[in-house]
Amino acid sequence: MRKVTFGGANSLDNFLARPDHSVDWLLWGEEVAAVMADYWKTIDTVLMGRKTYEVAARSGQGAGHPNVATYVFSRTLPEGSHGGITVIRQDAAEFVRILKGRDGGDICLMGGGELARSLFEARLIDEIGFNIHPVLLGSGIPLFQPMSRQIDLELRECRAFKNGCVYVTYRVKD
Repeated sequence: MRKVTFGGANSLDNFLARPDHSVDWLLWGEEVAAVMADYWKTIDTVLMGRKTYEVAARSGQGAGHPNVATYVFSRTLPEGSHGGITVIRQDAAEFVRILKGRDGGDICLMGGGELARSLFEARLIDEIGFNIHPVLLGSGIPLFQPMSRQIDLELRECRAFKNGCVYVTYRVKD
C-alpha cells in the first residue's frame, strides 16, 4: 500500500506561514535541497487543499509538478482537470483511501492543516516530516488543527542543518 506523508516547513511555534500566507522567513540551503530532491523521487502524487493551492498558484507554482499527479480538494472550485491539477470535490478521506490502494509511488500531502486533520482523523497519514525553522512567528497559519484524538508518533530521523533548521520525520503509530 502506498504511504501518505504530511510535510513541509514550519516555524518553531508551529506555523506554516504568516497570517497573510507569506513565507519570507523560510531558510533555504543545500541540505534541505538534497532532502527534497531525494523525497521527490519517491512520490508520484501530491495532495493539497484549496487554500494551499491558491497560495501556490499566486507564487507561480499552481500548475502541479511534472510527472506527478496533483489533486486539489475544494468545495468551491470547479471539479475536473485544470492546467496540470485535478480538483476533487468528493470526500477527501474516501478519495485518498482509494488512492492508497492503487499501484504507484508514495503520496505527499502538502501544506494545509485542515486537509491534514481530515486525513489524520481517517487514519490515512503514515508519516510526517518537517523542516523546523529557528523562528517564532507569534501568529500565522497553524500547522495542526484541533483533532478529536491523540496521535502517537515514532521518531524516524532528526537532523540539524547548518542554517539552524532541524529536519524531523515521524512514523504515525497505529
